[in-house]
Amino acid sequence: MLFVDGFNVYHSLKSNPKYHKFLWLDFRTLAELFTKKNDTISGLYYFSACATWRPKSMKRHRILIDALKSRGVKAILGKFKEKDKYCSLCKRCFKSREEKQTDVNIAVHLVKEAFLDKYDTAFLMTNDTDLIPAIKVVKDHFPQKKIGVLFPIGRWSAELKGVCDFWRKIERKHLSKSQFPDKLTLPSGIILKRPSTWS
Repeated sequence: MLFVDGFNVYHSLKSNPKYHKFLWLDFRTLAELFTKKNDTISGLYYFSACATWRPKSMKRHRILIDALKSRGVKAILGKFKEKDKYCSLCKRCFKSREEKQTDVNIAVHLVKEAFLDKYDTAFLMTNDTDLIPAIKVVKDHFPQKKIGVLFPIGRWSAELKGVCDFWRKIERKHLSKSQFPDKLTLPSGIILKRPSTWS
């Protein structure tokens, strides 16, 4: 079972212009690159939140989510919360937004699916150390289950690696092999197109 930290992956690609073209990412195909021939993928979860105050960005995000759903990926969405921040340079307060619920949602589903015995091996695609307590709960109650971490490109955490049974690094070759086609036709007949800024 794959648990994808959507914004962790997004920012790993967005922070480097060389990887922008890989944002149109099919996580089922990516998961298959890290599984063995006789393995069965029992589920795929994508955790994120929509930036509702940025309509163009939200539209691209919704297109990706629709594409992922067509591949059997379950999207679990949190939200952004407005927050007051203070700038020590300009001595002013300003409004900022902070993503909420994603790491908690990942932790809850990781533990829940373990108790329901829905997986033997879990892949966490993230480098968020906030998930360590949830990993430890699963390992304490189900020592036979394996938990691995797939580090998004350019990201790494020795702490996370230390509590998992195994780890892998996502590389450019994996991203290249895991892209949706530029035009994706859904069973309903709706055609989804790769956003132009992701080319």
